[in-house]
Amino acid sequence: MPILNSIAALADDMAAWRHDFHEHPELMYEVHRTAGIVAERLREFGCDEVVTGIGRTGVVGVIRGRKTESGRIIGLRADMDALPIEEASGVPYASKTPGLMHACGHDGHTAMLLGAAKHLAETRNFDGTAIVIFQQAEEGGAGGKAMFDDGLMTRWGIQEVYGLHNAPGVPEGVFALRPGPMLAASDELEITVHGKGGHAGAGVHKAVDSVLIAAHIITALQSIVSRNVDPIKSAVISICMVEAGKAMNVIPETVELKGTVRTLDPEVQDLVERRVAEVADGIARTYGGTATTKYTRLYPITMNHARETVIAADVARDVVGAERVVDQAPPLMGAEDFAFMLQARPGAFVFLGMGDGKDCHHPAYRFNDNILGHGASYWVRLVEKTMPAE
Repeated sequence: MPILNSIAALADDMAAWRHDFHEHPELMYEVHRTAGIVAERLREFGCDEVVTGIGRTGVVGVIRGRKTESGRIIGLRADMDALPIEEASGVPYASKTPGLMHACGHDGHTAMLLGAAKHLAETRNFDGTAIVIFQQAEEGGAGGKAMFDDGLMTRWGIQEVYGLHNAPGVPEGVFALRPGPMLAASDELEITVHGKGGHAGAGVHKAVDSVLIAAHIITALQSIVSRNVDPIKSAVISICMVEAGKAMNVIPETVELKGTVRTLDPEVQDLVERRVAEVADGIARTYGGTATTKYTRLYPITMNHARETVIAADVARDVVGAERVVDQAPPLMGAEDFAFMLQARPGAFVFLGMGDGKDCHHPAYRFNDNILGHGASYWVRLVEKTMPAE
């Protein structure tokens, strides 16, 4: 089945909702305006229950079908937060808040799920309960974990959970997914190199050059991927921040290195964590210094469950046709805190193509309103197909 007629009729409304959210971006857990509007809309639509403040600022709507004899309860999740980016998209509804921008399409995700919630609350053509989840702080704040810790899954008895994200560069209206690892674990890396300060010209032989040590560590860390990780598997180690020194002719006592690690396999994640500390410590000692490593695990691997991935792919085929569904898409090294929800319940995370355009997190990123109907129809069909009324 193509885009639902009732969803197509909501196209202008969904676009207007999105543009309003886009004009008023909010960060992390401070999504008070957005969450308030979402809750107000869900109440207007006639949801059976609307609860705010889950995980601080998340919103949950409960929509019961005409029948609930099946006992089925599934969760549908969208994210609401923006990014600390100065917008350069040129759209007429650009951010009115300097330094903040919806550069990842969460405004679109929220509008899609609102459209689906309106349809589901009006028709209730299913046997079970749909839980619409509007999550805060996806962008680095682990809002998904906060909602889980606040009882999201147990309070409403959610049995399966599904997520969706737009995908620039994937043809418009094409769904892409895969069983197993869909997105990488995201870990944070901090290495402090300790040397001995000194004059960078006249007293270099009396110093222990922390900058030299740091440079060797940065280079050597790449050998973990090339020589320790199974070449059939994947890992990324990127040092993105180097803080050292205050003067051109003084060797500093310490250098701070910070970066990110991405992995798609728990064993590789364990290996990288261990080897980073070993490599940093070994090189520092070789040159007469020391190094301390802080390795923080942030978002887990976004791991799609086999059965639910098949369900999600079948639903996508119903919406856009078999030729526009890629059910063995390659995994990506980006990260998603929907991973916390997939650790708690079986489910699947899908990408919906936006066509050509700037990547997410780019200041000139533009969400494609043409896919709002695809996303909302996917959510509706997921509920109606997995919990049929007859």
